[in-house]
Amino acid sequence: MGDLTKNFSLSEFICRCGCCYDDIELQLVKNLQVLRDRLMVPIYINSGCRCAKHNEAVRGNPNSQHLWGRAADISTTLDPVVVARAAADSGLFKGIMVYGWGVHLDIRPGKKYWAGI
Repeated sequence: MGDLTKNFSLSEFICRCGCCYDDIELQLVKNLQVLRDRLMVPIYINSGCRCAKHNEAVRGNPNSQHLWGRAADISTTLDPVVVARAAADSGLFKGIMVYGWGVHLDIRPGKKYWAGI
């Protein structure tokens, strides 16, 4: 059980460096819940919020959506391309990038950016 949505808790989105940055956009979490319900499998949050120091340490983009709590790197038991296509079909995410380990999803303002779908 989650404290933000049915399946997601704030603790999953806290910056991994230990600084406790947790200013996640609730709309992102709600969108992830819709995606999880559609996929019918658990979604694991590999990275949610990142402070600037942690973002630099993981070689994140200097303008990463993680810095503003608008992004999550996720994994599931499904092929990342299947997850990315479901995210694209949902229309709920503007940033979608496929990696071997999973998918980056975000709710960036402005134009869509999709890669690897």
